[in-house]
Amino acid sequence: MNEVILTMEGIDKSFPGVHALDHVSLEVAKGEVHALMGENGAGKSTLMKVLTGIYSRDAGSIVYDGRKVCFSSPREAQAAGIVIVHQELNMMGHLTVAQNIFIGREHTRGFLIDDAQMNDAARQLFRQLNIDIDPKEKMGRLTVGKQQMCEIAKAISHEAKVIIFDEPSAALTDTEIEQLFRIIRVLRNKQYGIVYISHRMDEIKQITDRVTVMRDGKTVGTLITAQSSKDDIVRMMVGRVIFEKPKTVSHVPADAPVVLKVANLNAGRMVRDVSFELRKGEILGFSGLMGAGRTETARAVFGADIKESGEVFINGKKVQIHSPQDAVREGIGYLSEDRKRYGVVLKKNIVENSTLACLRRYVKRGDLIDSTAERKDTTAYVAALKTKTPGIEQLVMNLSGGNQQKVVVAKWLISNSNILIFDEPTRGIDVGAKQEIYELMNLLVKEGKSIIMISSEMPEILRMSDRIIVMCEGRITAEFDVAEATQEKIMNAATRDIAV
Repeated sequence: MNEVILTMEGIDKSFPGVHALDHVSLEVAKGEVHALMGENGAGKSTLMKVLTGIYSRDAGSIVYDGRKVCFSSPREAQAAGIVIVHQELNMMGHLTVAQNIFIGREHTRGFLIDDAQMNDAARQLFRQLNIDIDPKEKMGRLTVGKQQMCEIAKAISHEAKVIIFDEPSAALTDTEIEQLFRIIRVLRNKQYGIVYISHRMDEIKQITDRVTVMRDGKTVGTLITAQSSKDDIVRMMVGRVIFEKPKTVSHVPADAPVVLKVANLNAGRMVRDVSFELRKGEILGFSGLMGAGRTETARAVFGADIKESGEVFINGKKVQIHSPQDAVREGIGYLSEDRKRYGVVLKKNIVENSTLACLRRYVKRGDLIDSTAERKDTTAYVAALKTKTPGIEQLVMNLSGGNQQKVVVAKWLISNSNILIFDEPTRGIDVGAKQEIYELMNLLVKEGKSIIMISSEMPEILRMSDRIIVMCEGRITAEFDVAEATQEKIMNAATRDIAV
């Protein structure tokens, strides 16, 4: 192994009611891509926040580049050469690429900002990474993948020696992921130390050299990636074996009533003449490549986007859904793929989020909210969904991704939604939390709920769905019973040429 650039040893951190880090250790070498894995809530993010000075540690030591350090802020860590490339990019779309890269440390000529010099410096950074991006282009016009390349260039501009990638591929296409991996390999060859945080097991096997696994705020161990199997890593993460067997037959009775019928739905270029039915107790999977129109279809059904034409029937009755409020009144709940933006209010607590969709129910005389009733219902669903939290007053921003997802589910169950649209329900959550979401979905349909599940993960579609609809370029190209569905059939339908 190469020379060690970073050692964190015996790191301890506690918050009121939570022992977040319990003597955690991590070692990163120069020219190494080191995966940091664990279930949501395992302590990965807290460990990185301690490293970069967002949190102060209660105990332990950090040795970086041969000396003991204790950063008091992210700016101080950046100045020393430790930089995070965040999952949620913090770019300013109205500024140019170069202006974003050098914001806060602009090149100047006298009292004026020297854009030409910044453009030249940005070109040199891109040249190092073999990236073709115009420094003068507005950031908001770039794809998410290119914005991330700019974030990496920005990290290098800080003369970084250690770069932390936090779920870097979550919003990227397969082509963009390949580009990301190419750049990471370039950085590894240039002897950067890289910490790679991801829940995607295939990525870990493809791009990393070693894996450190955390569980419940502790270090479980470190493995050499090439000498370890997926099952080895999963077992360390969750402390148990997780079986991912695909569903072989539909669990929906042949005579199950149709609870939702969508006929000839049109909404812009991405939803063209879409028709389908959803039965009681069914999980209807929507598959397709990114940009196929699956989310756009769900948003049109839910009233979040305006539809041009088409009809929606619930339990055989034609309904008019012009807004999400109309959909909620008709018993439809929508769990967005972007839960932090559309699913929860991060700075509100679990109670406030859980009752948000049906707040009128809790209003009593004098326009006062019956907080006792709110707390009672929230407590019941926290218990039923096994949401991990110190209490119902906990801010949702302090919950793990899987538990945030459970709060969204509770919100729609409290509002009596019988039709649930799950859009990428396990995006950004670990294998253990995925298993809990799967079990929850199966429990909901057994209780008579009906679920539309949109997923880009083929194994998830085959594991959970009773029936599968495939979309391509805004149209439905195939429908399969799960008994006849295969990855090959789904992929062929997802890439089928459409005659317009």
